[in-house]
Order: sequence, then C-alpha cells, then structure tokens
Amino acid sequence: MVRALLTLVLLLVVSAVLIFQDAQTILSQPLQLTQKQHIDVVQGKAFSATLSQLSANNVFAARRGAFYLKVYARISGQATSLKAGEYELVPGMNSLDFLALIVSGKTVLHELRLIEGWTFEQALASIRANDELVHTLKTDDAEVIMAALGRSGIHAEGRFFPDTYFFPKGTTDEAFLRRALAGMDTVLAQEWEQREEGLPYQSPEQALVMASIIEKETGAPSERAEVAGVFVRRLVMGMKLQTDPTVIYGIGKNFDGNLRRSDLEFDTPYNTYTRMGLPPTPICLPGRASIHAALHPAKGDAIFFVARRDGTHQFSATLEQHNAAVNQFQRSSKSQGKPAKAKDKQKSKGKN
Repeated sequence: MVRALLTLVLLLVVSAVLIFQDAQTILSQPLQLTQKQHIDVVQGKAFSATLSQLSANNVFAARRGAFYLKVYARISGQATSLKAGEYELVPGMNSLDFLALIVSGKTVLHELRLIEGWTFEQALASIRANDELVHTLKTDDAEVIMAALGRSGIHAEGRFFPDTYFFPKGTTDEAFLRRALAGMDTVLAQEWEQREEGLPYQSPEQALVMASIIEKETGAPSERAEVAGVFVRRLVMGMKLQTDPTVIYGIGKNFDGNLRRSDLEFDTPYNTYTRMGLPPTPICLPGRASIHAALHPAKGDAIFFVARRDGTHQFSATLEQHNAAVNQFQRSSKSQGKPAKAKDKQKSKGKN
C-alpha cells in the first residue's frame, strides 16, 4: 500500500513537471499572428472571456494555451491587475508578453489633429467624424458645448489649441475638447506671462484675437512677427485694421469665396473696415507661433503689406511705397480687377 502511494505521488510529480514544462513551452511560443491585431479588454468582463476570444481566433500556439495563461495569471496575481482598453498584438509576441501588456495598461493610442487656422466649426466636424471617439455631445451649438465644458458665456472660437492629440479608444468627444481647451489655456497663459511691454492689449483674450488674425493672414512662419507689428502699430495709431479674414468670418456661411467691395462695406461686428480695433472674438484656432508673434511683434515702421505672388508679403511704411507694391504685385497680376487685400485697399483708395 505504501509502495502504491509512493508510485501515485511519483506519477503526480512527474505529471506536474510535464504539465509545467508543456505550459512553459506553450506560453513562450509566439502567438499565431501574421499581422498586427487589436483586441478589446472590456472593463468588468472576465479575463477568461478575452482568452476565449483569442483562442477562437486560433491566436494561441495550442488550444490549451488559453488555459495555461489563465492559470498563470491567477497564480502570479496578475489576473486582478488587468487594465481595460484596446491593445495591439504584434507578430513575435508570446502569451506572457500579451499578459504583461494588458497589465501595463499601454493601450492603443489613436491620433486626431486640429489644424492651425481651422474654425471651431471645422474642428468640431473633424471630431464628429472620428470613429474612435465616443460621441456624447449631441449638438453643434457652440454655446451649449461651451456650457457643457464649464465655460458658459465664453465664445468657442479660438479657445481650443490646434495640435496633434493621441487618445485611447473610448475617449469621449467632451473629454477631447476639454483637453484641447486646457491646452489653449496653458499656452496662452505661458505666452502672456512672457509678453513684451507696451502692447495695446487689455487681456490675454485680446492677444488671442490678434493671434487668430495673424494665423489667417500669413502661412509664412518668418512673417508672423512682421504681420503682428503692422497690426499692433495700426492699433496704437488709431487706424482700422482692415483685414480680409475678419470680414470673411463675419460673412460666415454666406461667403462664396469671392470677396466683393460690397462685402467690405457691409457692417458686422467682425468687419475691420467699418469698425475700429479688434473684432470681438478670435476668428480661428491660432497656433502657438501666432500667439507668440502677437505678443512679440517685430519692430519697425511698416503699416501696410500686400501679397506677393509667392505666398509672402511686401511690407511698406509709406503710402507711396505701398501703392507701388500694390501696382507691382496686385494690379499687374492675373487677379487684376479683383479687390486687393484688405489692408492694401485702405491706402490704395486713399483712406486715412
């Protein structure tokens, strides 16, 4: 009887060793993947359900691989440390790598970029079109959205920082917007703190308005500070800004792509031809470079600029110089007969 018991114990030990070796072999073998694959680990869902899903897709080297991994996770205490989310399995990864991944919480991050110069409407449309975000905001009304973000009464335009954002699947559109909103708050506060002295802004918000105009006026990074210098000097001198992008923003959805003289004469809160000073709100999402330029305008005496044919501008200090530049770059171009850019028309027509 003793001999039989010893034999049984020996068989159990041998079996345990064989099972351990088999488990070690199976868990160390690469998963059966020929390409990257995403899997969702759902909050509150049993780990065994996730393993069953992988097993059904023949991901494990052997069917018993799911069982071995489940037992190993429990014995090692990792079964209670799993993080919900979307994970990426890659060729060459084994079962233990997979377990370590979902314990680490390193989920797949999706990308969405808000572009400098976009309006809030354009940014919201891009967010709406993203399938990886959970859409909880059921309205396009900017005022309602700002209220939901805790900024009731604040105009939405220009308040969201244009940047490339990475986020896990399941992030809500509200959480995304809160992040972009906080990003603009941070950047604006940092730039405002380091601003030059003597600028004609009463608040960071006014600097943000100026930055949005600069963002729309030039796509040449080297010109931002020069454009800022022109507009700052105009404000100080009591001249109208007369900038086309503000007029276009005021026209809104009725703008057909052709800015007419009648548009320049049609008064809106954003028409800087008919009104002095800055418009009431930003007109787009300005990037950090434009915010910096608004708070660090270039020195000089230029108060006019006109578009060249290469995407840059010719800056002038006098009416005579400016009219010569308009003749050279605007009236002799293919766009002859169309109005020149807003600040150009001001002096071309002999105003001020």
